[in-house]
Amino acid sequence: MDPQTDKESRIRIGISHGDINGISYEIIIKTFQDQRLFENYTIIVYGSSKVASYYRKLMEVNEVNFNIIRKAEQAHPRRPNIINVVEEEVRIDMGNITQVAGELAYKALEMATEDLLKGSIDVLVTAPISKKNIQSANFQFPGHTEYLANRCKVEDSLMLMVNRDFRIGVVTGHIPLMKVSGSLTKELILRKIKILNNSLIQDFGIIKPRIALLALNPHAGDDGLIGAEDQQIIKPAIDDAFAGGILAFGPYPADGFLGAASFREFDGILAMYHDQGMIPFKLVSFDEGVNFTAGLPVVRTSPAHGTAFDIAGKNQANPQAFRNALFQGCDIYTNRMQYRELLKHGMKTSQKENDIVQE
Repeated sequence: MDPQTDKESRIRIGISHGDINGISYEIIIKTFQDQRLFENYTIIVYGSSKVASYYRKLMEVNEVNFNIIRKAEQAHPRRPNIINVVEEEVRIDMGNITQVAGELAYKALEMATEDLLKGSIDVLVTAPISKKNIQSANFQFPGHTEYLANRCKVEDSLMLMVNRDFRIGVVTGHIPLMKVSGSLTKELILRKIKILNNSLIQDFGIIKPRIALLALNPHAGDDGLIGAEDQQIIKPAIDDAFAGGILAFGPYPADGFLGAASFREFDGILAMYHDQGMIPFKLVSFDEGVNFTAGLPVVRTSPAHGTAFDIAGKNQANPQAFRNALFQGCDIYTNRMQYRELLKHGMKTSQKENDIVQE
């Protein structure tokens, strides 16, 4: 394969470096130690070459050498590339929340998102941020999911946690628990069901997905004895989805459903609030899980863990979730391309059939 064809056939992965005081650079560098990665993907880190060098020396990793570039189009296809979002030296204060770390996390995310939206990269993998220090006049969002939905100008998206065939999304995200019940509406739940269904089809290649919804209340409300939301809000949304051709079922009492491993019978699950979905997912997937933002026109993934300030700089971080996020993002991108080709082929076939009928 000639160099130009090789470069054009590769999936281009952008990585925003997250919080420099956490484990981001450690898991990035550990992932890059497997040189086979660069046989198939062109990878660009949006961050700081000086910070990367600091962590390389701290970890005593000599085989990972970054190619410094100014724009994504200059990326070397077979080496890790880095675009500096800051040129000067920055203070690294491992394990602590600092203003400068928040500013650099935002700069990296902003630059990577710009390139994602204009097509200079195909997939965005976001390293963990501190939701506290990234807040500013430019970033007033609970997290990556809401920021990217805003940048993509979509009204709704879905935080979907993925580990192999275990996929669980949350209807309400980063909001206080006391606001969950008042935030649930039939319309909101139905929108999330549709986003999940569409994502399972185009992003995961599942032709006719089966979706389970968890109840809000214990025992699914016990026919209204301990809560009316399950019968008055969640069930009608499920019924409407089913009437529209989506295989949605429930609501299931969360404890029994997850405890009996009934989730294995479904392609996707919708939890009603953050911890209802995150706790069971992280119990079985903490070191491997991927956070995927479904419902966007672009592909974004992230490891399903945070900055891990408590082990920053100790060379203890497990890179598996980050590695999985990278590969999962590429799989989703490939599935989307194949799905679009199938749609295009189907449209052409339909047009030919119409032409024959008209003749």
